[in-house]
Amino acid sequence: MTQYVFDKDNFRFRQVTTSIGHVLWRAVKWLVASFSLAALFYVIVSLFISTDTERQLARENRAYERNYAAMQERLKLVEENLSGLELRDDAIYGEIFHTRAPQVDPVGSIAMPVDGEEVPENNVVAYTERKTRSLSATAAQVDSQFLHVFAKMAGKGFRMPPMRMPLEGLTYAQTGAGTGNRLSPFYKVEVPHNGLDLIAGQGESVFAVADGTVRDVIHSGKGLGNVVEIDHGNGYVTRYGHLADITVSKGQKVSRGRKIATVGISGNSFAPHLHYEVLRDGTPVDPVNYLFAALSPKDYANVAFMAASTEQSLD
Repeated sequence: MTQYVFDKDNFRFRQVTTSIGHVLWRAVKWLVASFSLAALFYVIVSLFISTDTERQLARENRAYERNYAAMQERLKLVEENLSGLELRDDAIYGEIFHTRAPQVDPVGSIAMPVDGEEVPENNVVAYTERKTRSLSATAAQVDSQFLHVFAKMAGKGFRMPPMRMPLEGLTYAQTGAGTGNRLSPFYKVEVPHNGLDLIAGQGESVFAVADGTVRDVIHSGKGLGNVVEIDHGNGYVTRYGHLADITVSKGQKVSRGRKIATVGISGNSFAPHLHYEVLRDGTPVDPVNYLFAALSPKDYANVAFMAASTEQSLD
């Protein structure tokens, strides 16, 4: 290969012959140098310069690391509460269905970290998703089983227990004394209290908690005052006391959710409220145990706590 090179000493161009191999060698060296510089530049950028996505992921990882200890403590608290709820469920199922509550462990289907075990940062999200899916699937399975059981029982003439709230829009703060010995506001001594006090304004509507037949309507100025009793079949009777206006009559059939009366202060009532009782085969039982299907788990727990901890009744 021939090329011309300027000779500065003689101040003229002179002809120089270069081999093809020499040219190729120079090209190879240029390419190697270029790739080496590009690789070095990439390494520097990767080590010292972070992208927006990398910075966001780093912040999320730091947040997960800070919150993980708190999440473990909350998980332990949930497990302890679940153990207490299982005992409560057994009591409820034994009273209503005469059987033990289904033994469902919502967190038993996935591997849970034990004390000292750590979940890698990059697995926290996946671990939470698996836990959420497992809980949702378990809840759906339980709902499906309940619907199946109730459908089977309905086909055999079974009537649902009284599981509706007798008042609408009730909050747990309106829950008064439950069953047991309670302090009488009139005599200042403990007396048996066979129902649940539900605090409400005078004139608020009272509803039948299940289908049934009005067994008795009582108008009185003593005791529970104006009372409605409804027979729901299967040995269940509900009693509503201290009523004002009564809108049903003895022997009348009523459906679940029908208005039967209004809240009043009749009889020995310290303040306007509804005295609500549930009887099974003639024996008073705790009405709170029949409200779990009408309330959210949180509201039900609060109602149960208020009923158990309120020492003075309103009648």
